[in-house]
Amino acid sequence: MATQSGLLKQKRFLPYFITQALGAFNDNVYKNVLLILVAFAAPGAIGVSTNLFINLAAGLFILPFFLFSAFAGELADKFEKSQFIRAVKLVEIGIMCLAAIAFIYESYMVLLFLLFLMGTQSAFFGPVKYALLPQILTPKELVPVMPW
Repeated sequence: MATQSGLLKQKRFLPYFITQALGAFNDNVYKNVLLILVAFAAPGAIGVSTNLFINLAAGLFILPFFLFSAFAGELADKFEKSQFIRAVKLVEIGIMCLAAIAFIYESYMVLLFLLFLMGTQSAFFGPVKYALLPQILTPKELVPVMPW
């Protein structure tokens, strides 16, 4: 019987874990760099209040979870999960490439739109990452058996 920490050494789980961890890291770094840039480096360059921009950014990142999570769950059940994850991750790479260009050109409204797209990508990745777990793990690996 494998323990939860032992799963990180197994080929069937490690790529999944790395994909999930890097996706969360990517989301947070992008969002925080954008907000720090607006708050400290370019507060006058956006044409609106910094506080408004920061609140708008937070809302735009969260909004896709409300709008698309149910549909994303349906798609996660409909399609083969590993292929679906690959497609969603390719979209993430495309969004981040566009974000790099938008950062270079300091296009803050495009960066806000891309933040919304990153939230959308995360909303589609969320259901499939949880739907895949029962397929790759045994019941004892999913829920640890408590000794008491």
